[in-house]
Amino acid sequence: MNLFIVSLGCPKNLVDTEVMTGELLVKGFGITMDPEEADIYLINTCAFIESARQDAVDAIEEAADWKNADPENRMLVVTGCLDQRPTSVQWDKEDRVKREWPEVDLWTGIDMIPQIPEQLLAVRDNPKLRGQTKREDVPCFLYNDSTPRFQWTLPHLAYLKIGEGCNNRCTYCAIPNIRGPLRSRDIASIRQEAINLIEGGVRELIIIAQDITAFGHDREGGNFADLLRELQTIDGDFKIRLLYGHPAHLTDEMIDVMASCDKVLPYLDLPLQHITDRLLKAMGRKTSRTQIEHVLDQLRRKIPGIAIRTTFITGFPGETEADFEELKQFIKDQKFERLGVFAYCPEENTPAFAFDDQVPEELAEKRADELMRIQGKISLAHNKNLAGRVYPVIIDEVNKKFAVGRTYMDAPDIDNTVRISPPGKLKVGDMVEVRICGVSKYDLFGEVQKKGEN
Repeated sequence: MNLFIVSLGCPKNLVDTEVMTGELLVKGFGITMDPEEADIYLINTCAFIESARQDAVDAIEEAADWKNADPENRMLVVTGCLDQRPTSVQWDKEDRVKREWPEVDLWTGIDMIPQIPEQLLAVRDNPKLRGQTKREDVPCFLYNDSTPRFQWTLPHLAYLKIGEGCNNRCTYCAIPNIRGPLRSRDIASIRQEAINLIEGGVRELIIIAQDITAFGHDREGGNFADLLRELQTIDGDFKIRLLYGHPAHLTDEMIDVMASCDKVLPYLDLPLQHITDRLLKAMGRKTSRTQIEHVLDQLRRKIPGIAIRTTFITGFPGETEADFEELKQFIKDQKFERLGVFAYCPEENTPAFAFDDQVPEELAEKRADELMRIQGKISLAHNKNLAGRVYPVIIDEVNKKFAVGRTYMDAPDIDNTVRISPPGKLKVGDMVEVRICGVSKYDLFGEVQKKGEN
């Protein structure tokens, strides 16, 4: 039986898809990139916010059309966060299954990833099981280095998930309700998986979790600084990129280790969400403006040239014009290398959903747009300062006209790219020295530095 797989959402969800794929392959299932060649259409969904759920709905509806073209011989499976999300007034999962998507043969959650092959075979062999939900009341599955995994990313980069779930309980976030409490992996297991990936050709290991800086808080056996020290000892030509830290958990020790480990890129994704103490408290962020400014100062002082990516939320309940003005000025003063903004989205089953002083959606969107206009100017100024300089660039794409790569300042799919023309003999996965010849707000343009050139 051949599967066509659609993976929605963030890199953490992509790792789940890779593990699902590995489990299916070792059980004898095949994978195809053409849905017309597939017997099974599997969608791994995201349900973090309403827009993600709408993406899932769109994908299910497209897959339902595929199923209806040959209903006797085709199966449709929906898994991931959408099925794991608690039922709510707005999103009554069981009712929607019956009313809107009778084409779905199996709904299953991320708590049962290893059981997916057996579930598919059971539904295939017993039509009476079609349309049922298969779930266990246990935390989401946490894989290890011996778990089968099929890499869906470019061969030279891979996401390395070091934990699952979250204990932060930010008042706007549904993730703990979906993925459960924090569960850190064993450092020895992470190290072995890193070795496996590097031996397979990976040159950029991207460390991910809901909060990488909380690693180890739930168990004995080392913290995030200890993990970085261990990964630093692995032989090989590779670099480590860090995504999704938390300012409340990023210690001076961690920053010192980041600075001392030459395999760790000078880059950190550190979502801040807001800057006024009143809103940080309302968000449950367990930090303050003073602490955030200390962390940023330490990062920039101890790691020269570091690229800090962050995100902010506008329109959180109770956000006043004064709060927004303080956030605007903070962004202007800090001049973050990379920045994203989200308008607040009320999520049922989170504390903030019931907060008073909800900000109108239109105002939240307007404020988000204003911050992105400010960041556009900051980003352009940053990029102009790069013109004429030479940077190592890893190549992600090559065509006849140009190649596309990234500097250390850029994570795949979310940050800037470098367009290199002409591409010459460049290949995907190459690491080359590139002189920056031109810039725009969010992209760079360059040419390969020839040997002997200054």
